Amino acid sequence: MSNLRSGDRIHLVSRKDRRYTVVLKAGGVFRFSGEMLAHDDLIGQPESITVRTSRGTPFVALKPTLAEYVLKMPRGAQVIYPKDLSLILMWADIYPGAKVLEAGIGSGALTMALLRSVGEKGSVISYEVREDFAKRAQENINQFLGPASNLVVRMKNIYEGIEDRPVDRLVLDLPEPWLVVPHAVPALRPGGIFLCLLPTVPQVQQVVAALRAEKSFGFIETFETLLRTWNIDGRSVRPDHRMVAHSAFLIVARRIVPDEER
Repeated sequence: MSNLRSGDRIHLVSRKDRRYTVVLKAGGVFRFSGEMLAHDDLIGQPESITVRTSRGTPFVALKPTLAEYVLKMPRGAQVIYPKDLSLILMWADIYPGAKVLEAGIGSGALTMALLRSVGEKGSVISYEVREDFAKRAQENINQFLGPASNLVVRMKNIYEGIEDRPVDRLVLDLPEPWLVVPHAVPALRPGGIFLCLLPTVPQVQQVVAALRAEKSFGFIETFETLLRTWNIDGRSVRPDHRMVAHSAFLIVARRIVPDEER
């Protein structure tokens, strides 16, 4: 059983499924519409317990999942949506023990997903050019995962080159990833995977053209995913009126050894 502790970031979930982020602290108080809930009433209690405010309003106390956390955490840059994070992990084939290079770190959403997938025996190297983004991302990562000894953050512009090599996977969330493609060839091991996330069709065209021009990438795929939830209430079964539609395109390619190199 996982008991709540001082310092934990939790979500208090109302009956209407509204979520309020609270960082527990001994002596602290959560205030809601003139009502109060003492943090001490939560500390030491099991996760998922139902608690009531001073006027009896119920809330369920839960530690956020990674998907919930990335949508609520403080941001330095726009986060990658959970639906895309899950696809990145699968299509980039992030496995325990892998050495993954990413750029840029943004607010740390992708970094956390990568760290959990590579495990303690793997490593994640993140290139970032903005110190404020790097600082915010590391604070978010420490809050959710704790200190990550297998994360290396370099204040470096990946457009200028990749000093860490070889790597198993290269994952990019940048406006001009086609500029990285020439550097990716010597950095990625043969059979390694190149993946980038982009919002627009012109960007996608430039990346695919750059990958094909290098002759060292094959099996290039481009796709997007649309997420639509459904409302199930007795005989009333319908799709929700809102959905997370287009958020980004994913481009995936494998590093291959061209015929002339064999």
